[in-house]
Amino acid sequence: MKRVSMFGILGLLLACSASVSAQKLDFSGSWTMDRARSFGLPGNMNSTMTVAQTGDEIQVETKLIQPNNERTVKDTYVLDGKEREFNPPAPLNAPANSPPAKGKRTAYWMPGNKGILVDEVTTSETPNGPLVTKVTRKWTLSNGELVLDMYVDNPNISYEAKRVFKKN
Repeated sequence: MKRVSMFGILGLLLACSASVSAQKLDFSGSWTMDRARSFGLPGNMNSTMTVAQTGDEIQVETKLIQPNNERTVKDTYVLDGKEREFNPPAPLNAPANSPPAKGKRTAYWMPGNKGILVDEVTTSETPNGPLVTKVTRKWTLSNGELVLDMYVDNPNISYEAKRVFKKN
């Protein structure tokens, strides 16, 4: 009888811990980048983000702030693992008459719901032909901070960037 009770209690504890670890993170809030702990960005750039999350959909408004330039980028991630088309923002140095880039994105929860991954492939038309860029973004929460790791690869460049945000 004791053995059956012990197995029952052990099973209940495992079920409870599994449900706690499977709980999805909530990235909602207003965030300001900690420039001193971020890297891989222009040296004079700062950033703020406003994130609204409802279930498996995240809406993001990012402000990229430089001394003579401020731009706002709005985006939506649907965290269901399905590939979707999206309109990537034009690069800062893109000629005014260049055609808009095209993109495909897949966003999904990491195992154990410990964060999200966003995989993107964008194609931009250049004078030398199409330029395909692959970007992976990893969002995690750590000690109340939002950490965005970004990996960028195309034929011309490959780099890693990290942005650490503090909640306002």
